[in-house]
Amino acid sequence: LGGETLGLITYMRTDGVQMAPEAIKAARGAIGKEFGEKYLPEKPRYYSTKAKNAQEAHEAIRPTDFRRTPGQMRKHLDADQARLYEIVWKRAIASQMNPAEIERTTVEIEAVNGGRTAGLRAVGSVVRFDGFLAAYTERKDEDSEDEESRRLPVIKAGETLDRKSVTVTEHTTEPPPRYSEASLIKKMEELGIGRPSTYAATLKTLSDREYITIEKRKLLPHSKGRLVTAFLQNFFTKYVEYDFTADLEEKLDKISAGDLDWKQVLREFWNDFFAQIEDTKELRVTNVLDALNEALAPLVFPKREDGSDPRICQVCGTGNLSLKLGKYGAFVGCSNYPECNYTRQLSSDGAEAEASGLNEPKALGADPHTGEELTLRSGRFGPYIQRGEGKEAKRSSLPKGWKPEEIDHEKALALINLPRDIGQHPESGKMISAGIGRYGPFLLHDGSYANLESVEDV
Repeated sequence: LGGETLGLITYMRTDGVQMAPEAIKAARGAIGKEFGEKYLPEKPRYYSTKAKNAQEAHEAIRPTDFRRTPGQMRKHLDADQARLYEIVWKRAIASQMNPAEIERTTVEIEAVNGGRTAGLRAVGSVVRFDGFLAAYTERKDEDSEDEESRRLPVIKAGETLDRKSVTVTEHTTEPPPRYSEASLIKKMEELGIGRPSTYAATLKTLSDREYITIEKRKLLPHSKGRLVTAFLQNFFTKYVEYDFTADLEEKLDKISAGDLDWKQVLREFWNDFFAQIEDTKELRVTNVLDALNEALAPLVFPKREDGSDPRICQVCGTGNLSLKLGKYGAFVGCSNYPECNYTRQLSSDGAEAEASGLNEPKALGADPHTGEELTLRSGRFGPYIQRGEGKEAKRSSLPKGWKPEEIDHEKALALINLPRDIGQHPESGKMISAGIGRYGPFLLHDGSYANLESVEDV
């Protein structure tokens, strides 16, 4: 933020919610000047963190001087810095302002036209006094507003309304929105799971292990995440219950306060957990797969457009599809293997591989150097490019981020010809090559590897 030179914001690393008395006094002065006395509460507002055993030593993140308004600071900061300072200033100011007065309202309207009557209804909220909303309104995770948050104008009972326009819309119920990082953390706080210092690490672990993917700020479960969750819910039920985690957090707090013996807590936990592991070890792989097939049925056996049984193999027509375990994880395969070698990748959204047009190989053109045909196919580990046929065929999986529908002849040719020689090293005279390996894109020279930023760099 340039805080070292301008002194704009205190404490960049804190989860505290308290402000120093002098800061509260300064904030109240700025509220009276910028917004007016009616926005200023009679007494200062004080906050405390919800987390048990919380560290209260630090101040909240706040401007050092509330007289430095966002408008004044724009000329000293770049666009990102100015936006961040604006958020900090507005949130800190809003925390000391009067509450907003919002009235949940349902408006019943009787529309009359040429002797015909129609009943109309509008549901939303009427802002009687904007209060802290005059300074700061939190950004919604979802773009579409629900009925509860929809703003309505101030309307009196019995008031005559003028028709300006009529818009016909169709309303359908929708499932709850996906969690964003912010809404997931808020939910964890409500359940008593984790601490402010662990939330970022939890989200990073979910992403690093590919349990989730993030699209437009929404957290979407990956097939690997669904598998792990289903396994734990079926065989380690107690340890993934919200109450168990919250109770363990409470015991850890008591240990840190000296009210519980940590050895006894560990002993109680381990005795139960070890017994659960021993019971699970007695299970056969088929028992586990049968349980996962049932728990993940919509993912493993999505409905087919023709209405046929999604558990019957559509290649041989007699085998049953089921989860299988391979070197690189789980996939869906036919029970008639090896007579029928049909396999399908376990997708995150339950979509069949054949729905993407990869049930049959897709021709992309010939390789001009070898004359062999390039095809796009789908296997147990996902879509891939193949050149030629039989045992001599060369295959290359699509890199992360490459979608099958976007693959053309040029991309297929570039991918199948990796690794590619770039040129000789000016000192050693040995060849430098680029390719995509197990750990991502790389450069290779004389047995030494160097990672590249992206596939495009290759």
